[in-house]
Amino acid sequence: MREMKELNQMSPGSRLSQLSEMPQTVRIGRMNPLDPKNPGHQEPMGHSGKENILVVGGYGQVGQVVCRTLGKLFPGRVYAAGRDERKAGEFAAATKGTVKPLRMDVRDPGSATLLEQAALVVMCVDQENTRFVEQCLAQHTHYIDITASYDFLCKVRELGARENPKSTAVVSAGLAPGLTNLLAKQCTGVLEEVHSVELYLLLGLGEHHGRAAVEWMVDRLVDDFSLTVQGNRHRVPSFGEGKAADFPGGLGRRWAYRFDFPDQHVLPGTLGIPSVSTRLCFDSAAVTRLLALTKKAGLLGLLRHPALRRTAVSVLGKVQWGSEVYAALAIAEGRLGGRMVRYRCSVRGAKEHLVTGRVAAYAAKQIYTGACRPGVYHLEELFEPPEVIGSLGEGVVFEEAFKEA
Repeated sequence: MREMKELNQMSPGSRLSQLSEMPQTVRIGRMNPLDPKNPGHQEPMGHSGKENILVVGGYGQVGQVVCRTLGKLFPGRVYAAGRDERKAGEFAAATKGTVKPLRMDVRDPGSATLLEQAALVVMCVDQENTRFVEQCLAQHTHYIDITASYDFLCKVRELGARENPKSTAVVSAGLAPGLTNLLAKQCTGVLEEVHSVELYLLLGLGEHHGRAAVEWMVDRLVDDFSLTVQGNRHRVPSFGEGKAADFPGGLGRRWAYRFDFPDQHVLPGTLGIPSVSTRLCFDSAAVTRLLALTKKAGLLGLLRHPALRRTAVSVLGKVQWGSEVYAALAIAEGRLGGRMVRYRCSVRGAKEHLVTGRVAAYAAKQIYTGACRPGVYHLEELFEPPEVIGSLGEGVVFEEAFKEA
C-alpha cells in the first residue's frame, strides 16, 4: 500500500510496473487535516478583523456536516444560518454550543449586513441569482458553494473576471462536481498526456435527499444538453448513450448513462482535457435500466408538466429503494512512458451527503486558515487530490489501476 503522493512522484516506467497488477486499494492519508488534534491544524489568519463562519442551509443534511466539522475546529465561530429560526436553534442546541443559530435569508438585501463580521460563507442551498455572492466578494468575505447548477457556476465564475473580487470563492465543492473534478486531476497528474476522461457516478437510492436535490435530478433527467467533444459542440441525450463500467468495491459492472453534471463542462477549461463525459447510474440496476428505457420512449418528457413534476418529486423524495453507497470513477486514456494506456481511479463510500459536506468543510478550513489569492476558482484549481481525499475519513476508499489501451 502506497500513498497517492508517492505514486505521483514516480517515473513513468515505475508507475506502469508498480500498477500493472492493479486495481489496488491505496491508502490516501495518515492524518485528517480537519481533525483538531492534528498538529497541522491552524488558527484562522486575519480576515479584515472578521472571524465568523456562516453556513447557509446549515441545518440541512449537508449543512449539518459542514457545521459540525468546522464547529469542532472553530467552536463558537460557526453559525447555522437559514430562514427557519426554529430548525437552526434546535440543531445548534444539539452541538452543545460549538455551532450557533442565525436567522438569515440570502434573498433579503438586508442580509448583506451580516457579512460585516463574516470571514467565510459556505453556501449549501441553491440561489436564484449571484447578488449575494457579489456582496461576499466585495466585502472581503470568502465564499464556498456546493451547488451542482452549471448555469449558476458560470455566472459566479464570471464574477471573478468582472468584479475585481477582494476575497476567494471556491465552487464545485461537493461530490459531483467536486470529487469527480479531483479524480480527473489525478489522471492528469499520473499520465504524461490525457486525451479523454470518462467520469462515472453511482448513487445509492436508499439515502434520503431534500426536495431541492430531487427537483434538480428530475429536471436533468428530462432535458438534453450540449457537450464539447474534442473541441466540437454536440447535443447529447440525458440518460441516453449508455456505457458499461466496472465500479470498485464489489459493485461490479454497471450500465451508466449521460447526465448533465457540471464537471464535464468545466474540466476542459480548468485542466485542458480535450474530451470529458459524465455518466450516472444507481445502485439498483433495475431502476437505472427502467429510467433509460422510459427516457428512450420519450415518456420522461411528461415531467415537464408542472403537476406531474410535483408528483414525481414528491414520490421520489419519500421512497428509499436501495443502499446509501456512492462511488465516483474516472477512466482516462492517454500516454505514459511512450505507450498508450488507460488509467482509472475511484473513490467510494457511504452517504453522499456526508462526503459532500466533508469536501466543502475541507475547502472552507483551507480558505479560512490560509492565504489564497482573490478570485473565483473550481475546487481542482486550488487543491490537490491526495490532500482532499485524505481528509474525508476512514470510510472513504481510493483505488487506481493501469491497463494498456
